[in-house]
Amino acid sequence: MSAKRRTVITGGAGYFGSVVAERARDQGHEVVVFDINPPEDRSFEHVIGDVRDLDALRACFVGADSVLHNVAQVPLAKDRELFWSVNVVGTANVLLAARDARVAKVVHTSSSAIFGIPEHNPVTETSPARPLEAYGKAKLEAEFLCADAVASGVDVTIVRPRTVLGHGRLGIMAILFEFVADGAPVFVLGSGDNTYQFVHAEDLAEACLRAAARPGPETYNVGCREFATMRETLQELVDHAATGSHVVSLPQRPAQLAMQVLGQSSLVPFAPYHWLLYGESLWFDVSKAERELDWHPAHSNASAVIDSYEWFLRNRSTLGGEGKSHHQSPAKLGLLKLVKRLPL
Repeated sequence: MSAKRRTVITGGAGYFGSVVAERARDQGHEVVVFDINPPEDRSFEHVIGDVRDLDALRACFVGADSVLHNVAQVPLAKDRELFWSVNVVGTANVLLAARDARVAKVVHTSSSAIFGIPEHNPVTETSPARPLEAYGKAKLEAEFLCADAVASGVDVTIVRPRTVLGHGRLGIMAILFEFVADGAPVFVLGSGDNTYQFVHAEDLAEACLRAAARPGPETYNVGCREFATMRETLQELVDHAATGSHVVSLPQRPAQLAMQVLGQSSLVPFAPYHWLLYGESLWFDVSKAERELDWHPAHSNASAVIDSYEWFLRNRSTLGGEGKSHHQSPAKLGLLKLVKRLPL
């Protein structure tokens, strides 16, 4: 019997990292979680450490067959210094430690934010990257570091997801779910006819694990195969919820300006990523991942958002808590409490 594959998951106590950790263990991996917080499931072997600590990573990676790198400060952090120190310097450390430990494979989870507002859809792996805000720029810089690591002999594959949904996905999505659950209106910018693609965390985790098992550096864009406009996706959710919630259009430019001004003052939980990209079309051609990884997403936009909403309802009374990441904690409404009460 062959030995188990030893897989280190950075950020394995975070939202997506915990999904990957569970799926990897289910598939027979010997999983090690590396995170600044312990995993909720304490049966995992775990190392408390920060990706900004190169020595801690080097020690953790000894004997690892693969590293799945999922640590990232997300747009809600709204902190340029953290974007750089965690998403860029942290990734550099992961790649250096993997090289020094002779790790056979690194899979780096990137972001569709590197594409900003694309000139054309669908976006492919070779579409031009032109991020518009600090988070996307940091994630692109991390991709450049991955390319440098490949040139030095490290086997690194990049997986770029669209907006991630699934069990436990909160953050800015929790605001949507709270509005729907309470029968409040939910909003689109302009007509809401921008094509917007999601990906379920379970589908993304499967893509990352398949990428980890495939030798040779590559890049894959992953998202739902079945998706629609933002308005259509939200309509599917409110129809499912049947709470009286309904989709309302806001004038795009005034709404974006309001999101920007209030977001900069921290009166609402919006980051530049949200006001710049919520009303824009961006969808991936996922055929390369389907072809080369034999990966096929199980969820559509509608099923992913409904699945996330149902989890929110089941766990609404116990959300958040100490040591939770931005995606694991509901974003605070701020002035949106007033918007929620508007009779629209």
